[in-house]
Amino acid sequence: MADSFNEEVLEDAPAADIEMAKGAGGDDETAANANGAELPFAENGPDDPPAPRVGFLQYLASPMVTLLIGSGDTETILTAHQGLLTQSTYFAEAHAKFSDNGSPRQVELPNEDIDAVGCFLEFLYTGDYFPKKLPGQRQLEKDPSIPEIDLTGDQLLKHAKVYTLAEKFGLTQLKNLASSKIHCVNSTAKGEIAYARYVYENTPKDDTPIRAPVANFWAIRSHTLRSEAEEEFRGLCLEFPQFGYDVLTRVLDEKLKRERSEKMHPGPSSVRKRLRHSSTTAPA
Repeated sequence: MADSFNEEVLEDAPAADIEMAKGAGGDDETAANANGAELPFAENGPDDPPAPRVGFLQYLASPMVTLLIGSGDTETILTAHQGLLTQSTYFAEAHAKFSDNGSPRQVELPNEDIDAVGCFLEFLYTGDYFPKKLPGQRQLEKDPSIPEIDLTGDQLLKHAKVYTLAEKFGLTQLKNLASSKIHCVNSTAKGEIAYARYVYENTPKDDTPIRAPVANFWAIRSHTLRSEAEEEFRGLCLEFPQFGYDVLTRVLDEKLKRERSEKMHPGPSSVRKRLRHSSTTAPA
């Protein structure tokens, strides 16, 4: 998640949580290419058998599909090649309903975010979307138009919207890629609040790859982050009780781990003596 807090998070977090925060977010480069359909520019994993190569001209020779994004005055019309779109299970099902009688091949997406759809199409044609991750680093490429620190959460939300769109469209590769980019964004407490609200509003309860790092992040740093966004934090807990419950569960789990550790490895600082009540009374 936000790197402005990441170093502190990893210092305070137990080893298991650190592993979760990295692994669940899909930070590994291989995670972005795992379990997905073969895309024209996507690479296979080291143990995957080589897939039959489909020439890019074959994709370009496929019929064009019209995408209607939004509705009313905000509707945007885009087109894309059917051969690329059907890498997505969502569009493969839509393609199965198309007829060859010359009727329009179009898919309506009235509730989707236009920028997220743009990232989806960019990924289909190039195997990635802007901004790209720098090779071997946990950073995204720089752009003068993008602030160094995500004060509003817009950068986090961009990748979160790509994540949920990839989930809907059935593109695991894109979903993992978006998740890994979330962990490269430098943000603030208020930016993280906006991101957490979107996650808990738009993902199912069992989507732990994206929800668990959010809860873990706030469980570890909430005592300091609340001073920057206490009203927003309280509002989020009231609006999404599951968020408050997830954070509290992690706080209590960590407390239980510490208590078990102290019992197994008692030290001078962990020994507490019960106060004795005096049996004598003060002289009258």
